[in-house]
Amino acid sequence: MIISKTPFRMSFVGGGSDLKDYYQHSPGAVVSTTINKHVYVTVNKRFVDNIKIGYSQTEDVKDVKDIKHNLVRESLKAVGIKKGIDISYLSDMLSTNEGSGLGGSSSFLVGTLNALHAYKGRHTASKALAEKACEIEIEKLGNPIGKQDQYAAAFGGFNHIIFKEDGSVIVNPIIFKNSTKQKLTNNLLLFYTGINTTSSSVLGEQKEKTTGNKKIIDKMVELTYDVKKALENNDLTQFGNLLGTNWEYKKKLASKISNSAIDCYYEKAKGAGALGGKILGSGGGGFLLVYCEKENQQEVRNALSDLREAKFKFEQEGSKIIYVYDPE
Repeated sequence: MIISKTPFRMSFVGGGSDLKDYYQHSPGAVVSTTINKHVYVTVNKRFVDNIKIGYSQTEDVKDVKDIKHNLVRESLKAVGIKKGIDISYLSDMLSTNEGSGLGGSSSFLVGTLNALHAYKGRHTASKALAEKACEIEIEKLGNPIGKQDQYAAAFGGFNHIIFKEDGSVIVNPIIFKNSTKQKLTNNLLLFYTGINTTSSSVLGEQKEKTTGNKKIIDKMVELTYDVKKALENNDLTQFGNLLGTNWEYKKKLASKISNSAIDCYYEKAKGAGALGGKILGSGGGGFLLVYCEKENQQEVRNALSDLREAKFKFEQEGSKIIYVYDPE
């Protein structure tokens, strides 16, 4: 039996520049981190040859090609497992297909690949996990998504991730004081809007408009360097303001990124004292992240009292194997 543990990610600035339509012409960049909410993948050998998969549904099939869950199917193909395996999933947050904005599908995929490789007796580096996950989601399945989620889940921690024109990716850890990191944890509030969406519905339009939106995305890429500098200089007030600036840019990229309900929640938070914030992920729903100094946090919570708050801490590690048992 193998169990992998893979974190969800929290993206701050630069989202959209990780789409190929953008970075193939000009380098993209994001600043993101991972949090202590995870997806757990358990892999076990079966006595029979059938393949059994348990997620929000249960599948029991004889052949890999008959698996309905495309990420699981393609993962098994990639690793070369054809029969006699049981795969099950647990998550600390929402189901990985509910559009939380926390990069759930990529965490699901990276964790699956990690567990399957370990099942085959192979240790797989973070870079290789991220590359294979991108290949499956973007190239094989044709999902209109970028590369940031896969790299965030595989590497973990605070990173400035650069997407080069040739398709290569550079993950640069952001080093800043632990005291600043703790204060940032305390000053970021996360609320679930209750609005479910799919990233493909938002990113499809955003992808089509990438060329026309290039100047806006250029500014968002510049913001990633400003955010990195703010963290390194322990300037969290600037961080909060930049978070808000990025959101104003991001809303211009596609019509479904925000809506009247999200705008209302955001303005309520700002009116109660939040410096800035954003909808996580592609937009349209999921989680609202706001930066707010301690003295105004209760006012923000009161203003957003009809939303459920999710407590979290930062996670420094990416996908890892946490349990190995071989009865033989």
